[in-house]
Amino acid sequence: MGQSGRSRHQKRARAQAQLRNLEAYAAQPHSFVFARGRAGRSVRQLSLDVRRVMEPLTASRLQVRKKNSLKDCVAVAGPLGVTHFLVLSKTDSAVYLKLMRLPGGPTLTFQVSKYALVRDVVSSLRRHRMHEQQFSHPPLLVLSGFGPQGMHVKLTATMFQNLLPSLNVHKVNLNTIKRCLLISYNADSQELDFRHYSIKVVPVGASRGMKKLLQEKFPNMSRLQDISELLATGAGLSESEAEPDGEHNITELPQAVAGRGNMRAQQSAVRLTEIGPRMTLRLIKIQEGVGEGNVLFHSFVHKSEEELQAILAAKEERLRLKAQRQARQAQDVQRKREQREAHRKKSLKGMKRTRAAAEGDSDAEDPGAPPEAAQGAGRRQEEEEEDDAEYFRQAVGEEPDADLFPRAAPRSRPPGPPGKKRRRTEKPARSRRPDGDRRPPKHQGGPRGAQAKLGPRGRSRVRPPKKGA
Repeated sequence: MGQSGRSRHQKRARAQAQLRNLEAYAAQPHSFVFARGRAGRSVRQLSLDVRRVMEPLTASRLQVRKKNSLKDCVAVAGPLGVTHFLVLSKTDSAVYLKLMRLPGGPTLTFQVSKYALVRDVVSSLRRHRMHEQQFSHPPLLVLSGFGPQGMHVKLTATMFQNLLPSLNVHKVNLNTIKRCLLISYNADSQELDFRHYSIKVVPVGASRGMKKLLQEKFPNMSRLQDISELLATGAGLSESEAEPDGEHNITELPQAVAGRGNMRAQQSAVRLTEIGPRMTLRLIKIQEGVGEGNVLFHSFVHKSEEELQAILAAKEERLRLKAQRQARQAQDVQRKREQREAHRKKSLKGMKRTRAAAEGDSDAEDPGAPPEAAQGAGRRQEEEEEDDAEYFRQAVGEEPDADLFPRAAPRSRPPGPPGKKRRRTEKPARSRRPDGDRRPPKHQGGPRGAQAKLGPRGRSRVRPPKKGA
């Protein structure tokens, strides 16, 4: 059996094609569309409709919670390759749309004068053309009326151009163009119209009956005698099914387009059907950064050159003071860190010294006791041995041996007349047991008939007399 599956060259070509597609997709602009603040149900639905317009180069399932700030969204947008933010918000006076360019700005703020949701636009149409395949490719951007009106108008047109990927007219595939985003500028009212359309291409030059046959739904010919009646006169068809075409929307196709009858080098009509949403925008302000920074244009506030210079000087002063505070804080942090490290080393050194003094150094040689302490210890030992020797003399009546108490000085007998013996001193009377052992004297202060006995800890306790004694 032969080897199944793709060959090595096919796998390599497939991997290279996937890599090229991924690089091309990453190079295209991507966007986040969301609402902030207490926008209300209608404004939040409008944000979802605008997100639908920007598909597929947008986050379709983006969820922004109340605790998420704009900095959080900017931090997430960097790794994902997001280049634009479309933020909708609502105040007591109006609804606003902010168009931000990441990562350095600028930010355009528009006031939404009027808007209509997708469901409102579709409900007003008799037949709408909207299906899921149309949202698999980005819409075609069409700008109208952006002439030499000023730098702010030119900047607005540039922002909308960079919002969607550019097209190469020599390599574009007409089957990928299913939608159109029209943004027109009215110089008199200084407003922008935001419109979203669905594109359909149909052949021209055929009768209504032929067009009906070319459609997916085949017409009912039960009342006709021959098919020629349908092709020639279009019998059985209403006048409303015919759509007027003219020179304004008829063109020659450079390539074949999906649809019955749309052949290359044939005349076809391009028809637009609005699918929403619909907005009327008015430019209010242009800022230099992302949501903050110098105001480059304002439609309501106009400042002179001196006022702008004063504002810039004040801002530079604030930045200088901020840099000084940050430097001072960094120095304080470093100084406290060094103090904490020095205190830790000192504490560890003291702990080691205390532990060494408590446990002692077993490896070091014992220097011995000081001379004064040694003399005092020897004197106390001699006194103790002398007391023991004196007790031995009183108890036994003889001089102890020299080896028994070496430190005790032998008692010398006092001189007396020769031939006369020294009288022995009286010893205290001691009671003896029958076997000759000595017994301690009886307790003298106890009750009559009671016997003193030492307890386990050396304390004397009194035992009661036996009965019948």
